[in-house]
Amino acid sequence: MQDTRPPFGVLLVNLGTPSAPTKAAVRAFLKQFLSDQRVVDLSPWLWQPLLQGIILNTRPGKVAKLYQSIWQAEGSPLMVVSKQQRQSLAELLREQTGCHIPVELGMSYGSPSLNDGLTALKNAGVDRVLVLPLYPQYSCSTVASVFDGVAAALKLERNLPELRFVRDYHDKPGYILALAGSVRSHWQREGRGQRLLMSFHGVPERYIKEGDPYRSQCETTAKLLAAELGLGEGEWQLCFQSRFGKEPWLTPYTDELLESLPGQGITAVDIMSPAFAADCLETLEEIAQGGRESFLEAGGKQYQFIPCLNAQSAHMRFLADLVKFHTENWH
Repeated sequence: MQDTRPPFGVLLVNLGTPSAPTKAAVRAFLKQFLSDQRVVDLSPWLWQPLLQGIILNTRPGKVAKLYQSIWQAEGSPLMVVSKQQRQSLAELLREQTGCHIPVELGMSYGSPSLNDGLTALKNAGVDRVLVLPLYPQYSCSTVASVFDGVAAALKLERNLPELRFVRDYHDKPGYILALAGSVRSHWQREGRGQRLLMSFHGVPERYIKEGDPYRSQCETTAKLLAAELGLGEGEWQLCFQSRFGKEPWLTPYTDELLESLPGQGITAVDIMSPAFAADCLETLEEIAQGGRESFLEAGGKQYQFIPCLNAQSAHMRFLADLVKFHTENWH
């Protein structure tokens, strides 16, 4: 009897998003997110009273207003893009392999959860799963958290699927080419600034000292992209955004850099966020809106935000190739 089960399935993972731009929904999301010890690795005895007593009573209202400024009719931008990516990847894999390859979303926080995605794959008859976190550069606070979450979701399963896990893809040629293509397309439409800023999500400096390779991988991505674009010294710069708390994070800080550049004679910049596979609060509000205000108020004249790769065709073709590479003998 012919086996009609899919040869494998893909769990496409991203950070997640509140279900609505409301104080209650943001509070629930932040509670789950900031309780992950991969994200905040302080002792729970110290951190939880601060989280429950202060942060979750003051921050959700502020963050909800930020979400309201970017929310779309279809929902959260991250979720809208993630659904497009899931559908596009499934269609490409069917076209390229001739097989039905189930692709499901699983978010580290919020819904659909990692458990939801794994359950959907199981119900589709999948017994081999490729976990693909959409974080190009590895960090313990993102990729390792996905690994923990998948293990926790499968903890009570009697019959585990065969698992493979994509750790990172920061230097893969297809990824670099997709980034370069998005920059070139932007320059053709909007013109080119004096400097291209590559703003990566930050992490505490302490993580790097303790062995996290994140900064090194960000630097590699930036150098490869600059080389592909033919940029010389002074035409591009790496920086880090979204710091949280009082301890030192990776520098230079994006916000401080934007405020200082006009004083150095750099009044026209293009800025992108290569660590994000989909536009979200950190790119659409923090960089596209907040960054523009900071730069112009400091004397800048031209500020151009280059969107994330999202569901662009070059990005999705690369992700399909990445899936096929990691599942070569599964199909």
